[in-house]
Amino acid sequence: MTGHLPSFELDIRITYADTDQMGVVYYSNYLVFFEQGRTELMRHLGVRYKDLEETEKVGLPVTEANCRYRAPARYDDLICVRTKIKRIGGVHMEFEYEVVNKETGQTLVEGFTRHVFVNEKWKPTPVPKSLLAKLHTD
Repeated sequence: MTGHLPSFELDIRITYADTDQMGVVYYSNYLVFFEQGRTELMRHLGVRYKDLEETEKVGLPVTEANCRYRAPARYDDLICVRTKIKRIGGVHMEFEYEVVNKETGQTLVEGFTRHVFVNEKWKPTPVPKSLLAKLHTD
């Protein structure tokens, strides 16, 4: 499934704990920001990861992740994590991310993650119908 899929914007204030010795956001923290954006996008759609795990009995592990770093974020910057669902396949889902500085509008990081739906035995399983129903935007 492609086309007009949902997106969500999440603002995050950078803390000292997010930065490295050089005073910029440590590179792996962007993956944490991606996760926060993805989680809130799903929650915005009325789908909590916790419910997928408990009710649908599926997990959604990351199988691929990519970040392209364009400019640094620093302590106390306000950033916006723009998350959108890029594609949904038979057993997988892909998200795209853009992290921008809220004050300047500058793109800091672009990336994507790919996930596979797995059952309790960690075998690929179809995308839950309950999730597909939430994604249909007429």
